[in-house]
Amino acid sequence: MQNDNIKCGLSEGKKGEYTDFIDLNAYVWYEKNWKHDDYEHVHQRSQLSFIAQGYQYFYIHNKIYLVPQNHVIWIPSGLRHKCRSEAENTDLMVVLYKEVPKIDFFETVHVFAVPPVLREMLWYASKWSQNLEEDNEQNSFLQAILNSLSHFCSENPNLQIPVPANERLIPICEYINKNFKYGIDIDVLANQIAISSRSLQRIFKAETGITVQKYHQLIRILKSIEMIGQGKYTLTEIAFMVGYKSLSAFTSSYQAIMKSSPKTIKKEIGSF
Repeated sequence: MQNDNIKCGLSEGKKGEYTDFIDLNAYVWYEKNWKHDDYEHVHQRSQLSFIAQGYQYFYIHNKIYLVPQNHVIWIPSGLRHKCRSEAENTDLMVVLYKEVPKIDFFETVHVFAVPPVLREMLWYASKWSQNLEEDNEQNSFLQAILNSLSHFCSENPNLQIPVPANERLIPICEYINKNFKYGIDIDVLANQIAISSRSLQRIFKAETGITVQKYHQLIRILKSIEMIGQGKYTLTEIAFMVGYKSLSAFTSSYQAIMKSSPKTIKKEIGSF
């Protein structure tokens, strides 16, 4: 398990800053019931995180990325980030790379669903969890995952929540995040920050790239993905829990955001 000084094999000196004493170019760290630190941290290794169960939110620059079950996130080296989750259990695998190919793909954040082949590769790699000794098969296999990663990537930008830089809009986002299951009234929201409804719509779209209504829809759908990952509820129950009056209305909204139909998640044989 993690402790206050060593996390994923890296040594934490100053809070949130890690020193790397590991000689391996790549290694694996897999933990059930992952414990989150609610502060930003940085390390000089590129990070591939696979969510085997539960979900995580990653805060990176001016965006929040939802990484649901059976998804991965790629985070380039030296990029400050923090993560959180309210899932009952989050089983997480992290593969940390010291050196990566010098191509554009590895220089930006990516979130995407894990296809069956990559999931099986990650499952196989878990046998080396926390092994920091030199192992030729481990080195070759983790390098093969790295080299194949861009070919597996089919990214959905709607798993990103834009965070406005304009501080006046933060209360609006916080209100929607807390009250996502209810309808929104633009006039009421605009009054909260003492601007006109038209100005709110204009500033919000300029800051986030989407309308207030689209943001509300996005939050609802991302909340539904959290619930789907818990495996406790039917899709009809989830539809009502996130504020839709029918399963068909929820399904239509989900398809508009995720470009696919909502499906409950089943644990597969051979999975984590």
